[in-house]
Amino acid sequence: MNLLLLGPPGAGKGTQAQRLMARFDIPQLSTGDMLRAAVAEGSALGQLAKSIMEAGDLVPDDLMIDLISERISQADCANGFILDGFPRTTAQAEALDTMLGDRTMSLDKVVSISVDEDGLVERIIGRYSCVDCGAGYHDTFQQPKSEGICDQCGGKKFSRRKDDNRETVLSRLNTYHQQTAPIIPHYEADGRLVQVDGMAEISAVGDAIMALLENSRDD
Repeated sequence: MNLLLLGPPGAGKGTQAQRLMARFDIPQLSTGDMLRAAVAEGSALGQLAKSIMEAGDLVPDDLMIDLISERISQADCANGFILDGFPRTTAQAEALDTMLGDRTMSLDKVVSISVDEDGLVERIIGRYSCVDCGAGYHDTFQQPKSEGICDQCGGKKFSRRKDDNRETVLSRLNTYHQQTAPIIPHYEADGRLVQVDGMAEISAVGDAIMALLENSRDD
């Protein structure tokens, strides 16, 4: 199954991708990971991407499409893949469709995780994690059972991501609305889009996604 996950920052795409990977035996493809792997391998595409990034420029869409095409040719994508972080614009979505069409492939479903933005901001700015084991917590929704002590490892040091602040989150949401949200109608027009409520409990969101995808396989 070939999937694309859409949703604003903090909507839970990474968490749900892990469940989908296990269920369908498919890898999650992150553009950042693909770029780093190509550069590390020293492939022709990787060398080109490296020179562009070292010059301080953005990697152009056509190169990203080539990287994705190369990546989905690998053996672990035999059952499909999950795209996360690309496409971000309508032009990229159209280029991706063309590339997949040339390979007689397509995205089976595009999962859009919708959120209440006020609630999302609260969710993001309140999260923190254990320095020692990485266990995640939240000021409101998930505090340690014993104050100041990690439930998992007993650690007493916690940290927050520097970009988990209101100003940064609002800026990232604005960027999402301007650049990425407009691609939703592109996928909605041909019936590939399914939407789930990302403000529900993590397990409920995952169950809703699974049900939608399983139903589509039975159609």
